[in-house]
Amino acid sequence: MEAQPGGGYGVPVVQAYGMTEAAHQMASNPLPPGERRPGTVGLGTGVEVGVVDPSWAQVPAGAQGEIVVRGPNVIDGYESNPEANATSFRDGWFRTGDQGVLDPEGYLTIVGRLKEMILRGGENIAPAEIDEVLLQHPAVAEAVAFGEPDMMLGEVPVAAIVLKEEVSDRDLLRHCRTYLAPAKIPVRFYRTQSIPRTATGKIQRRAVAASFAGPS
Repeated sequence: MEAQPGGGYGVPVVQAYGMTEAAHQMASNPLPPGERRPGTVGLGTGVEVGVVDPSWAQVPAGAQGEIVVRGPNVIDGYESNPEANATSFRDGWFRTGDQGVLDPEGYLTIVGRLKEMILRGGENIAPAEIDEVLLQHPAVAEAVAFGEPDMMLGEVPVAAIVLKEEVSDRDLLRHCRTYLAPAKIPVRFYRTQSIPRTATGKIQRRAVAASFAGPS
């Protein structure tokens, strides 16, 4: 394939969402001339997509909850794993373990993994939102936020960072205060040369938390 004038290859690039349990794609932004909404993973593709609260009620458009899917391409159980089946399936829906938001037109935005959410004094905080803000700072090359135990609040947000250049905590905090609500601002920064990754290059927050866990 030859590059087009001005760069690129003349093919559309769209965000999508998939899991092995749904063989494989569950949602995708439409190809042109359909509307692509950056930041979302698009519309359900061959599956019904829902978002539910902890009581299993469907939440209204714009509200956060757990992403659930159902359809002919979604598995109905794991082999020889009754414990996983009991927690992953309900009323014909597969529970993805991801938190997300559906807009009024059905476009899905993924907020983060439910198990990775930071619970600070009863407030759920999506660590990916903190990552995104820190990565906007010119001195930050990599950032991974996670929850750290706290005796008063249960958890507080902290972040492991890889720097391009030296920067003070005061400057990082000033930057975070510009874009984050007070409860979401990290209380501690761990400077490191590299972020722990899996063999396939994925970042797992729980592994990062275990590597950089500090005092409670």
